Amino acid sequence: MNLKSKKLKRILRTFQFLVWDAFSILATYVLAIVMFTLLEWPIDMGVVFMLLPIIIVVKIFFYFLFGLYHMMLDHVGFEDMFKIATVAIVSNAILFLVFLMTEVDFVHPIAFVFIAPLEIGLIAFPRVLKRVVISFRRSLGLDNGRGKRTIIIGAGDGGELVLKEIYRNKALDNLPVAFVDDDSDKIGSRLQGISVIGPIDKISYFIKQYEAEEVIIAIANLAHKRLQNLVSMISEADVKIKRLPLMNEVEEGTPHRVIDVKVEDLLDRDEIKLDNERINDFISGETVLVTGGGGSIGSELCRQIAKLKPKKLIIFDIYENNAYDIQQELNRYFARKKLKVKLVVRIGSVYNEESIHDVFASQKPTMVFHAAAYKHVPLMEDSPKEAVRTNIIGTYHTAKLAKAFHVKHFVLVSSDKAVRPTNIMGATKRYAELIIQQFNDENNGTKYSSVRFGNVLGSNGSVIPLFKKQIEEGGPLTVTHPEITRYFMTIPEAVSLILQCAVYAEGGEIFILDMGDPVKINDLAEKMIKLAGFKPHRDIEIKFTGLRPGEKLYEELLVDVSKNKKQTANNKIFIETEHTNGDSIDVDDLLEHYAESSIASIKTTIAKSIASYKPST
Repeated sequence: MNLKSKKLKRILRTFQFLVWDAFSILATYVLAIVMFTLLEWPIDMGVVFMLLPIIIVVKIFFYFLFGLYHMMLDHVGFEDMFKIATVAIVSNAILFLVFLMTEVDFVHPIAFVFIAPLEIGLIAFPRVLKRVVISFRRSLGLDNGRGKRTIIIGAGDGGELVLKEIYRNKALDNLPVAFVDDDSDKIGSRLQGISVIGPIDKISYFIKQYEAEEVIIAIANLAHKRLQNLVSMISEADVKIKRLPLMNEVEEGTPHRVIDVKVEDLLDRDEIKLDNERINDFISGETVLVTGGGGSIGSELCRQIAKLKPKKLIIFDIYENNAYDIQQELNRYFARKKLKVKLVVRIGSVYNEESIHDVFASQKPTMVFHAAAYKHVPLMEDSPKEAVRTNIIGTYHTAKLAKAFHVKHFVLVSSDKAVRPTNIMGATKRYAELIIQQFNDENNGTKYSSVRFGNVLGSNGSVIPLFKKQIEEGGPLTVTHPEITRYFMTIPEAVSLILQCAVYAEGGEIFILDMGDPVKINDLAEKMIKLAGFKPHRDIEIKFTGLRPGEKLYEELLVDVSKNKKQTANNKIFIETEHTNGDSIDVDDLLEHYAESSIASIKTTIAKSIASYKPST
């Protein structure tokens, strides 16, 4: 149904209710007049015929004002009935007072005692009829074939909210069959006609008993650890899992919506504690430039920095679509929060010295977060000159301009692949770290530092969006090796720690984030298949394709985990204490010979600077 048809249908339905409501108001007054006429109360019929149309119009105006024509008929509840009763009683009370004060001989004032309840009943009847029919059909099991059989965990406010969204949003295609709750006072009762059973720990049994195809977790105040345990428990069954966002995941004023459970909900993540006061003081009032501001890490940096009320936020990105998306998102956020933050978006590349110079010259940033980089290992093996141009030359230009324009802090977003790099992407990121340390050693007033971390869940081009797409296509999921492992962190976690590192930076540090325990990519694939409601290796295959050129089986975050690290005030942040590891750089030579370099020669040039990197042939 197109938008025009929907609008026409809505107008027609409103008109039908208008006609019914007008008839109902007329009927209540006619019955009251008949009753008092039989009791031989004097009534001036001329006044009645004159005032009754006015009363009908006034009351319908009240109904519009109170939103009676916008009710969702599939789930009219107590609040809606209370609204109907309120508008009927209030409107009749006003009429009663008007007639009492003006002494108009309309109907006897006592008649309003009978008019109000009769009006409530007649106005409510067509609005609750559909809900009554739905409940009746559900209790008789007549709807059992319609939609995915769904168990809702939590029979409180969240559960009721989920139920209403299911009834309102037909795209969800759910058929609620039971609520599951731990509250013994709720177990055995019904919520909007649906049985409440429990306890939650028996969810696996209930999934089988009710032949559920989907489970929705509707408890917004769950501890994150409890959510992990619950998702792990449910994921062992062949059901799709959704949930309400947790309270700390929802901004004030935004609606709760049912969302898919993400794979990070299954990972054992410790809560990250930050020095929020120092981070806020660090960013507030500053002019902050984020290069690569439209990318996965860059855009989240922009989101979190925006909330800290900088004087100006500058987004610089080569890809206009990404830059536009984050620009529009932040503009909506600033308008919603009534924040006066100047937002500047510029399109260009960090390797174009003139382009990035114009940004520094016109906007005068006081802080730079350098997130612009090429990061895909296999792609950069085939395009090493592009990796060098962006990751090395782009970093050099940006860092040099930070010095020239007296930037206070410069933070390079680096990678775990910069540790003993075996591929060109990792080698160029390691080279970039050395550039940052070189500029810091010049002691020009700018504090340069790098932050090194592993893979982030859900970033553009990462394994999770790939697996999601492969699941949607029916498989197979492609994993390079059964034993390959990676460190993972969510994008918001990583960015929060980057900001904390910037606060700690005194200059020259390579900060390393504690990514927790490494995760097997094969295990990640199996979990994602389960979250989608399928069985790994039965419904969807996992195919091993072999390691790609330059790819490691295990990633490292530190050169020597046992020795070369220093703890900061945050237990998730360390500082690498061994900086060079035999690596040395000559940026002037690289810049001089870059243009005429071939793919083979550029790899050889980088290999001379980065000891562990051996170019693939």
